Formats: sequence, C-alpha cells, structure tokens
Amino acid sequence: MSDRATIALTGATGFVGQATLDAALAAGYAVRALTRREQAPRANVQWVRGDLENTAALSELARGVEAAIHVAGVVNAPDPAGFEAGNVTGTLNLVETLVAKGIGRFVHVSSLSAREPAISAYGASKARAEKLLMASPLDWTIVRPPAIYGPRDREMLDLFRAARWGVVPTPREGRASLIHVEDLARLLVALVSGGEEVSTRVFEPDDGRYRGWSHDEMARAIGAAVGRRPLVVGRSRKAMEGARGPVPARRQGQADARPGGLFQPSRLGGIGRGPRSRRDLAAPDRDAGRAEGNRAVVSRAQVALA
Repeated sequence: MSDRATIALTGATGFVGQATLDAALAAGYAVRALTRREQAPRANVQWVRGDLENTAALSELARGVEAAIHVAGVVNAPDPAGFEAGNVTGTLNLVETLVAKGIGRFVHVSSLSAREPAISAYGASKARAEKLLMASPLDWTIVRPPAIYGPRDREMLDLFRAARWGVVPTPREGRASLIHVEDLARLLVALVSGGEEVSTRVFEPDDGRYRGWSHDEMARAIGAAVGRRPLVVGRSRKAMEGARGPVPARRQGQADARPGGLFQPSRLGGIGRGPRSRRDLAAPDRDAGRAEGNRAVVSRAQVALA
C-alpha cells in the first residue's frame, strides 16, 4: 500500500462506492476495498476478495485501518429475507469485525427509507441495520441519501432516455430530493475523521433545494439538460406499477419532500466546501430564470447517456 492512512470500503465497485473510492484517494487515503470479483490493480488500493458473509475477508479488510465506510447493501431482493441477509446480517458482520479489531470509526450509508420502515422490506432492513449500529460501541455516523444521480448511474438513466424520446411518465403526487454522487462521496470521506459535531449523528444530505423537486419539475429539468422539452405525463402509483411492475423497494420512501439545508457544511465545522449540486441543480425561484436554471440540472449526469 503506502504510508497513507488506510480506510476500509465496502461496495467499492458499485455506483456510489466507485465515487467514494475516487474521493478517498483524492483526499489522501489508501483504501482497502471489498470485492466479489478480481479487479484491476490501482495505486493505493488493496482489493480484498470476499463479501459481507465472509468473516475471514472482513478480518483482512479491517486489518490496520483507521475507519470504515460501509456502502454495500442489497437494494433489490425477491423477498424480505434477501434484504435481511444483505443489509442487516451483513452490517452486523462488519460491525462485529471492526469491534474485534479495535477499529472505532464507522461511516454507514443507509437510506431515507429507514425513516419509514413500515413502507417497504428494504426500508425495514435499513432501519434494523441502523439500530444495530447505534447499539454498538463504535463511533458511528449514519448518512441517509436521497435519490442519487451522476456518472455510472443506471437507475435514473431511463428518465434521461425518456426525455430524449420526448415523453416522461412521472408519479402524479409527491416530491423528490436529489444529490450528485460526487457530493455524497465527498461527504462520506469528510466524515471519516469524526468529531463531536458528526459522531453518533444521522445526516440526510440533499442538493439544498428547499422542499425538493416536484416530479414535474424534475422531469422538465432533465429534459432541458438533454436539450428537449418533453411531455410530462403524471400518472397514478397504480398506473406506474402496472407499466413497470411494483415500485422498487429502494425508491419507496424516497419521494417525500425534504426540508432544505439538512446538510450544511457551515454547521459541521467546515467539513466541506458545500454541495456543488446546489449550483448545478437548484433552479432559480423566479419564473424568468427558471428555464435557464433548469438547463443546468443534472448536467453532469449527461455523461451516462454517451
């Protein structure tokens, strides 16, 4: 590895995990990353083959690290047992390993769905994982992201494609909050150092847009980002489910209006320079500037369409 301080990272090959790996390296850390498959060598990265069920792999992952960032989790499963195994048991295995190794600092990626565990099996599993972590002796911080977009994302890519086609179906009711994956990754890495302002705290970051986005606003902004003015078709939840099957568990509980400013670096002792997505995403409130403001929305995510 190197003389850099080392952090353990799970989920490093996924959408959020890859961005977090990049951010950790840019911040000067070395990373020991858990992976199921062989990975290409990378400077200051040690790949550890295994998964959250493999206690030997977890022991190697945690060896001599300063902290752990737990990104890995199950977002789609055929039944509640799948969420339980991936999100609850997997988190418990990692927590127990860190405690046994004497590694105190733990940054945990949860979900807004954990706020309403009765809505979905996914949300219930994330809430149980949070409770296990809170009951542990670790110095923890929990982050509950909203909808995440950016390079390598596949979840929101369908919306961009639909906007290019000219028609975007959206839920008729509800609102959504967003965050760019690079802003989330930067936050996760900034939290590694801990401190009384962030330890044993739960954060729900977003792009700073007060009360989030209506689905209509978001669809039109995505259209503007790809140079189109799509027809936005508001549909009932039943109609949306009929068209694409049941709403994925990860998305349930993520469409509630979010109050602005839940993560403000100024409140955390200068933990970061502030979400770039505030500039990239937030359209002006004035109608005269709305079209120009929306043109910047999710602009960086356009690389996913290339």
